[in-house]
Amino acid sequence: MKIINLETSPSVVSCFMAQLRDVDYQGSRPLFRGNLERIGHAMAYELSRTLAYSPKEVRTPLGVKEVMTFDDRIVIGTVLRAGLAFHQGFLDVFDQADAGFVAAYREEGCREDLKIRLDYMAAPRLDDCTFLLVDPMLATGGSLELAYNAFLRMGKPRRLDICCVIASEAGIAHLQKVFPGDDVTLWVAAVDPHLNDAAYIVPGLGDAGDLSFGEKVSL
Repeated sequence: MKIINLETSPSVVSCFMAQLRDVDYQGSRPLFRGNLERIGHAMAYELSRTLAYSPKEVRTPLGVKEVMTFDDRIVIGTVLRAGLAFHQGFLDVFDQADAGFVAAYREEGCREDLKIRLDYMAAPRLDDCTFLLVDPMLATGGSLELAYNAFLRMGKPRRLDICCVIASEAGIAHLQKVFPGDDVTLWVAAVDPHLNDAAYIVPGLGDAGDLSFGEKVSL
């Protein structure tokens, strides 16, 4: 698995990340979601430079111009609900992409016996597409692996790009075992060193879903 860490080349993404992490800014859910979207925009732009392009003719009011546009059929998949704002950033850039969703959540428990539950999926056919699996937090890697396996019910993508805001070193190590070849790329905006006993990334930023949409309520 190839890893592209945007943190190694400081940019405005570093400023968005600073606000995401800062408890003084996290009181505003719209601002938190907005920063996730902006990081999605920036990451999607960087990823777009790796797609396959070919020239096409475009007719303007005054003539014809040959332009380079990408040929990939893009599908953007995300994990509900934490991934929604980040996902929207990618959709803003790849505005003709299709979308897929899977609901995955962790059942309460410590890191050693953490269980991930999947209970919903909606996605188009993935055969021969460029699949962007978008999820803000890569903690243990377990939920992302399960989500991807669920999406595979809809076919095998031609190319897989995994896009995260913050990844833990443990989560990266897990995905490197799941995807040992160079045909999968992990895009991250930051890599953090630790997971705590509850399997949250440290220093991280907290629970991205709760910070985006409010605390979960058990029914």
